Amino acid sequence: MLLEVLTPERKLFTGEVYGVQLPGIDGSFEVLNRHAPLIAALGKGKMKVLKDKVQAEYFQIEGGFVEVLRNKATVLVEGASLIG
Repeated sequence: MLLEVLTPERKLFTGEVYGVQLPGIDGSFEVLNRHAPLIAALGKGKMKVLKDKVQAEYFQIEGGFVEVLRNKATVLVEGASLIG
């Protein structure tokens, strides 16, 4: 699935991924390949980008929204930084 992570200043990440774990306002959730369409609010916390079943990158995000449509997840956040 294609993942894009956008802040008001720049595009932080774009690429094909296995999935993404996100801090929703009511708890964490995961979006994997071929997920049903979704729009959700995000809280402050860690976002885990699953590049494949073994490799992952972590971002600290400041809250925002995610839209999942046609095997593409777009994460719009107030701010974010790579933490590992």
